[in-house]
Amino acid sequence: MLFAIVDIETTGGNPTQGGITEIAALVHDGEKIVDQFHTLINPERFIPGFITGLTGIDQQMVSDAPVFSDIAHRLFEFLNDKVFIAHNVNFDYSFIKESLKKEGYTLDVPKLCTVRLSRKVFPGYKSYGLGRICEQLSIKIENRHRAYGDAAATAKLFEKIFSKSPDLVIGSLKKNNGEGFLPPNISKEQYLKLPGATGVYYFHDAKGQVIYVGKALDIKSRFKGHFTGNTQDSEKTRLRSEIHDISWEVTGSEFLAYLLELLEIRRLWPKYNKAQKFKSSSWGLYQYEDSRGFIRFQVGKSNNGLFPMIQFDNHSEGWKFLMDKVKEYELCPKLSGIQKVPHECYDVKIGICKGACCGQEEAISYNKRAKEFITLLRNQTGNIIIKEKGRSTAEEAALYFENGIFAAYGFFSKEQDLRSDAEIMESLKKVNQYPDSKYILRTFLSKIPLGQIKMVKSEGSLF
Repeated sequence: MLFAIVDIETTGGNPTQGGITEIAALVHDGEKIVDQFHTLINPERFIPGFITGLTGIDQQMVSDAPVFSDIAHRLFEFLNDKVFIAHNVNFDYSFIKESLKKEGYTLDVPKLCTVRLSRKVFPGYKSYGLGRICEQLSIKIENRHRAYGDAAATAKLFEKIFSKSPDLVIGSLKKNNGEGFLPPNISKEQYLKLPGATGVYYFHDAKGQVIYVGKALDIKSRFKGHFTGNTQDSEKTRLRSEIHDISWEVTGSEFLAYLLELLEIRRLWPKYNKAQKFKSSSWGLYQYEDSRGFIRFQVGKSNNGLFPMIQFDNHSEGWKFLMDKVKEYELCPKLSGIQKVPHECYDVKIGICKGACCGQEEAISYNKRAKEFITLLRNQTGNIIIKEKGRSTAEEAALYFENGIFAAYGFFSKEQDLRSDAEIMESLKKVNQYPDSKYILRTFLSKIPLGQIKMVKSEGSLF
C-alpha cells in the first residue's frame, strides 16, 4: 500500500474560485519516501498580498510555471492509485479534486487526515496544527507554508503515526467507519456524546471561543448535516478546520430552541452566523362588527391606517391560520370571509356552522366564541406565559412574553403546583429582550392550543 502525502498552496480558500500556486506530493510506503511530485503552478489569476506574505509566492515566481492543465494528467496518474494523506485533508483534497475535474479527471481515492490521526495517537496536546504538533514531536519544518516543506514535515509526522499505530491507520481506511464526515479536530467520542434531542448547540474554536450557534430538532443529526454534502463551500471548509469543541443546551421545545438561538446570536455574535433577517409582514387579520351586531373577521393587505390583530408574511399563511381558528372556535366561514356566498354558508348544511350567517344563532352566543379568539390574538401584546414541551416526559417549559417580546423561561416538573403568577415568575430565568422575538412568537402562536396560554396581569413587568 502506497500513501501520497500532499500539501498545496493556493490563492484563497474556495476550491471553485481559488487557484493552486504550488503542489507537493510525496509517495510513502509506510517506512520511507519512495517518490515525489513537486512544482510551482501558474494559477492564471491574481495572488493576494496576504497570501504572498504567508507563503512568499508572488506573481513573478509563477509567471513561467506550468498552468494546472499542463500537469493535470501527470498529477492524476501520480495520485490515482494511492491513499491521499494531508494535514486537514479535506482542504487539499477538495482543491485538487475540483481542479482535476475541470480538466476531465475524476479523483476518487481513500483519504486520511494527519490531524485526526495525531489526535488519536498523540492525545492530550492543546493544538494539532502542523506547526504545533511538529514542535511537540521534535519534527523540524523546512520552509514553513511552502508546499514541499509542509509535505515533508507531514510525511515525518505520518511515519511516527504509522510506526506507533499501524492498525489505526489501516483501520481508518475501512469504508463506512462512521467518522469520515467529522471535522479533523472533533473526535468520534465527542460526536457520540451529542444528544439526539431538540435544543441549541455551540461550535468552539481552539481557544474556546464560540464561532457558531445553531438550533436543531436533533442536535446530533444536525451536526452531521453541517459537514456532509458539498465540501467545496469555502465557509464550510473554514468552519470545519476551526471547530475544536461542541457544547449544547437541550430545550425539549422547538419554540424555545428558536428563541434561545436568537438570544445567543445577539449575545455572542459568532463569526460564522449570518445576520438573522425577519420578513416584514404585508398581510393582516382584521375584525369589525356588522350591522346585525356579529363580529366578523377578514384577511387583508396591511394598511398604514388600519391595525391588524395579527400579521402574516403572505395571504396563504393568513388564510390557513384563519381557517384553522374558524374550525377551532366554531366560527362561521361566511362571517370570517372564507366562504363568499350570498346566503347561508355551506357548513350550515353539514351541521358544522351553527347558523350565524342565516339567523339560526344570535349574535350574543356567536360573539362569545369570537371574543375568545380575539383574546388569543391580544395575548401577543399583553403579558403571557406559554406552556411548552420540557426536556423529558416528566417536565414542561414555561415561556414568558412581555408585550409579545420573549422575557424569561424556565422548566418545571409536571408534579409541581405553581398556582400564582408570582410563584411562576420567581422560578423563571430572565433573558435580554429583543423585539425580533415577536416574529418567532407569531410563527408559533397559531400552533399552540389555547389551554397552554396563560394571561398574566399587566401591572408593568413582573421582574
